[in-house]
Amino acid sequence: MSTHAATSKPFTGWHMAAILIGFFAIVMAVNFTMARLAYSSFGGKVVENSYVASQQFNDQLARAEAQDQLGWEPSIWLDRTRHVRVTLTRQGQKLTITSATASVSHPLGRLPSQAMAMVGDGQGGMISTRALPQGRWRVDLAVDQSGNHARYRSDLK
Repeated sequence: MSTHAATSKPFTGWHMAAILIGFFAIVMAVNFTMARLAYSSFGGKVVENSYVASQQFNDQLARAEAQDQLGWEPSIWLDRTRHVRVTLTRQGQKLTITSATASVSHPLGRLPSQAMAMVGDGQGGMISTRALPQGRWRVDLAVDQSGNHARYRSDLK
């Protein structure tokens, strides 16, 4: 009867070094990949000057509270031709919008902000004079109705 003993190679320091180097190489590759993806998807700064923005915070809160007191419920959407449409209601009653101005931008800041002209739609609402290209867009809207003003922001696809 022949016994064939299996010979195993001993675990050496070179094996441990290879395992550690491989582990940290994978961790670094994942970290660099995630950092690159995060950097490429961030469009830039949120405000021009954070100190000035902090000083204007209370005024913005007061304007937001006054806007909430109006009780307006805006509807902002894209119609089938990709024109931006806006209507206002208060307690279920449709309001006639006197004027509206809008600017559109890419939500991640990849494209510059563009002004968009709004005209009356003949039913008390407003419609943009041009269609939006395909993709995601953020609409910043300023609405005037009988001397009262409000600002709204909506993301559209």
